[in-house]
Amino acid sequence: MAKKILIAEDEADIRALIEFTLKFAGFDVVTAKNGLEALEAAQAELPDLILLDVRMPQMTGYEACEAIKSDPDIRHIPVVFLSAKGQEKEILAGLEAGATEYLLKPFAPDELARRITELLEQYSRLN
Repeated sequence: MAKKILIAEDEADIRALIEFTLKFAGFDVVTAKNGLEALEAAQAELPDLILLDVRMPQMTGYEACEAIKSDPDIRHIPVVFLSAKGQEKEILAGLEAGATEYLLKPFAPDELARRITELLEQYSRLN
């Protein structure tokens, strides 16, 4: 059974690129346009991994991550930030919010799929 990835990205072109990349790599993909939709989708879909942009409307990626990590039903799901915001304070904020990893845009599509696969393998060995 394919692993399910939730992508939360407010820019439609980037969201479509990530969705295409991960579907091509064999993942099932669920998408959200903002942090609030991401939280709701995480609760409804129970994905294997969540990819969050940092800057999104209604609820930032940081806020969504904190809400996910405070929900006992979904806190176990690894969260990965995928953002153009690569300053050290941004990365630290993402990790402090509960993220497993912080990846930077722009990304090579095949590298993103490879890194997601690695993270899922690492996470499955830990649990």
